[in-house]
Amino acid sequence: MTVPADRGVPQDTDRAAVLVTVDELAADLRLSGTDPADGAPVLLDVRWALGQTDGQERYLAGHLPGAAYVDLETELAAPASPQAGRHPLPSAAQLQGAARRWGVRAGSRVVVYDAVGGTSAARAWWLLRYFGVKDVRLLDGGLDAWAARGLPLEVGEVVPERGDVVVRPGHLPVLDADEAAEVAADGVLLDARAAERYRGEVEPVDPRAGHVPGALSAPTTENLGADRTFLPTAALRERFAALGVRPGAGRPVGVYCGSGVTASHEVLALAAVGVTAALYTGSWSQWSADPSRPAATGARP
Repeated sequence: MTVPADRGVPQDTDRAAVLVTVDELAADLRLSGTDPADGAPVLLDVRWALGQTDGQERYLAGHLPGAAYVDLETELAAPASPQAGRHPLPSAAQLQGAARRWGVRAGSRVVVYDAVGGTSAARAWWLLRYFGVKDVRLLDGGLDAWAARGLPLEVGEVVPERGDVVVRPGHLPVLDADEAAEVAADGVLLDARAAERYRGEVEPVDPRAGHVPGALSAPTTENLGADRTFLPTAALRERFAALGVRPGAGRPVGVYCGSGVTASHEVLALAAVGVTAALYTGSWSQWSADPSRPAATGARP
């Protein structure tokens, strides 16, 4: 495939199109209730973090009213393999079946959230957008921001009425390994992992340490402030401009991480400032498992 150059999109609506604040969501739920059949958004709880296996237990102990639990490992990814990486994209049939279980219908509004600054829930945001669900936003600040406002939580499992959404892939740009290398050479390829993993000082899960040659270090956690909400739009623009990424610059932009999960957060942050970025879905877990692919170390690309 040809890697698309970023051409930008109207900046006055970008942030509102991908993020929703706690106050906005609370007001929406006061007006529409929690039943999607009555016009309420479908709420998805993506309680996941690398190395943790108790997401469902945490969900059952307290979640936004009406929210369905999403299992990232089994519903937002296909089985892992060295050839495809730790979190390959699910098939359309797999994602459609999961989305219908969550209660997503044709035309549904969807809000996703987690308890880690959106770095897990962004995977659901990206996948639903990639498969053609148009109105999907991430709750800025997630569960922590909701609780900090003193807003109610619900315990136990929510079993939504089954949805009828039909999904088709291809609505957001993706990269394979060769295309990621091309973007690193001719555009801007951002590595969304922690800086020490980029430098190759540590590698807790993948076969080799280091980064894709030519990629720039851009940890996804730096999209967030101390309260784990997204930086103001001006600050995000400044952050990405320092990396050579500006709306409408005409250069292809790609993002990867360890397995394509937290990189989705960076794709969302870029979308919030008007930049279209492609996701390298196999990410470092795929790249590092291929001995023919070079690995760079240190702070320089």
